[in-house]
Amino acid sequence: MLLKEIEAFLEEDVGHEDYEEIVPEAECKAEIEVKEGGVLAGLDEVKQIFNYLGVLCATEFEDGAQIKEGDVILRVQGAGMKILKAERLVLNFLGRMSGIATLTDRFVKEARRANARIRVAGTRKTTPGFRKYEKKAIAIGGGDPHRFGLYEAVIIKDNYIKLMGLENAIKKAKEKVSFTRKIEVEVESIEDALKAAELDVDIIMFDNMSAKDVKAGVQLLEEHGFHTRTGTGLILEASGEINLSNVSEFAATGVDVLSSGMLTYGAKWLGFSLDVV
Repeated sequence: MLLKEIEAFLEEDVGHEDYEEIVPEAECKAEIEVKEGGVLAGLDEVKQIFNYLGVLCATEFEDGAQIKEGDVILRVQGAGMKILKAERLVLNFLGRMSGIATLTDRFVKEARRANARIRVAGTRKTTPGFRKYEKKAIAIGGGDPHRFGLYEAVIIKDNYIKLMGLENAIKKAKEKVSFTRKIEVEVESIEDALKAAELDVDIIMFDNMSAKDVKAGVQLLEEHGFHTRTGTGLILEASGEINLSNVSEFAATGVDVLSSGMLTYGAKWLGFSLDVV
């Protein structure tokens, strides 16, 4: 975490309140306790925030650990006013990031019951200004963060296709984009999937299609010699309305990647508390 980020987060929460005149400077100790089980994420960021404020940290845990109710994941020591100044900020980091990591962990385990090699990825449906931490939490939970922004890969979406046509959009992307960036095409029919494969894209995403149709699309592409398992290097992805109740069904279709915005927008915060001891 950058110094300016810590300062901005503290400014947002504490502002210019004369907080340090209200809370005593007395030396104290405090503990952060887990209120419900899950996967721990955000601990590194929390330690950095406390270190910035001159508060000592001690822990036997690390990000990615399975935690349960009652676990004390961090013990801190320092000026009382500094510890309480950081309290809400550190609990927000832990709650949000651990919630995402926990949900991602559940998605991955459920998907891999049907397909041991499947990747579960996030999307760009993230909180503005907090994306890199949410993406990091996905990775801690065993998922793939997918692209961090538009600059990392070219995804030709439905609106691009409506404006330009599938073939023209792919042609333009190939003309303008460096060979180091992958080109991905969203398709909503198995016919368009085959057309995109024939135009030599890197990734085909079956978007908002049923698991049955996705499976048919995978089979069609394989019949024509397109797919990673056939040695062509083409990656197949499914996205849209994928949740815990149907993720195993989609994983069984034969795609390589399942992406779901639910990893971020559907994640429940995990409960933590900070108590002076």
